[in-house]
Amino acid sequence: MGSHGTSSSGGSDGCFAPGDASGLSSARRDSGEPRVSERVALARRDARTRLEAAGIESAEAEARLIVAHAARARTSLVLLDDLPETFESDLEAILARREKREPLQLIFGGAPFRRLTLETARGVFIPRPETEMALDIAHDWVREEGRQASDPLRALDACTGSGTLAAALLDEFPAASVSAFDVNARAVDLARRNCESAGPGRYRVFQAELPAADDELREFVRTYVPERPLDLVLANPPYIPEKSIPADPEVRDFDPHEALFGGGERGLDVPRAVIELAALTLRPGGLLVMEHDESQGEATRALAEVSGHFDTVRTERDLAARERFLVARRAQQVRE
Repeated sequence: MGSHGTSSSGGSDGCFAPGDASGLSSARRDSGEPRVSERVALARRDARTRLEAAGIESAEAEARLIVAHAARARTSLVLLDDLPETFESDLEAILARREKREPLQLIFGGAPFRRLTLETARGVFIPRPETEMALDIAHDWVREEGRQASDPLRALDACTGSGTLAAALLDEFPAASVSAFDVNARAVDLARRNCESAGPGRYRVFQAELPAADDELREFVRTYVPERPLDLVLANPPYIPEKSIPADPEVRDFDPHEALFGGGERGLDVPRAVIELAALTLRPGGLLVMEHDESQGEATRALAEVSGHFDTVRTERDLAARERFLVARRAQQVRE
């Protein structure tokens, strides 16, 4: 899947940290102890220094997030009047884990994605902010079809991980019915919780391995996708080539390998199966949006075109102008 953006682990100060900020009393502040602003400033400087020493490029931004989390801040750090009694100990515990390059999303137990904060867990692929663009593409397609986000929609999230795309679909398309699957049992449990929070009663999450062989794939569709034809298939499948070991410890050491490596020398075995899955399940005019590595744009377009099931195939670029999403529309008539 995508690269790991630790600097995108949160937003403004305190966005991860609802809770009770009752701490130092005015009497204690008047006793000569450092003021809240001084303690916060010292904590941010120390956190930044330690994160920089650990090799974390986004040390300044992460230091702010970590301090806000330890402070249980409901508002900006500069507006805090009190700090919890456990502020320093909580801060130390978080920094000790982050210095070992454990992702902030796991430390905090949640990852921001679109309008949601998704629950995270060890052993499950962590949502990435770059994947959010798949929802923008889906909204554009719905408008192009002359429909609205409030209209009924049948969708599938392939290789769902923590339920990232499925949950966002449920949240942003209030009449959507969404199915999702993953090979990882822990991911399936987590995806169910995230989908339940986003759209109770409108989802189905199941555990299954996506087969590569065509005959097995057809049986997969008959068994697991009875609600076809679908309007939309979204996927952020594993796509890293087998010999490309991720350099970032956050990815290499904490994301499950089955969520990273796409199979085959070029990492395209699973993406090819996703394309074929979409070809078998989408209605005429239905859309596939699949995230891939920036080097795989031409290869994934070729896979979609050679299938003969799509009449419009293109690649969408991300905000950094990198080719990151295959977008393919199911043909009205399939080419034999």
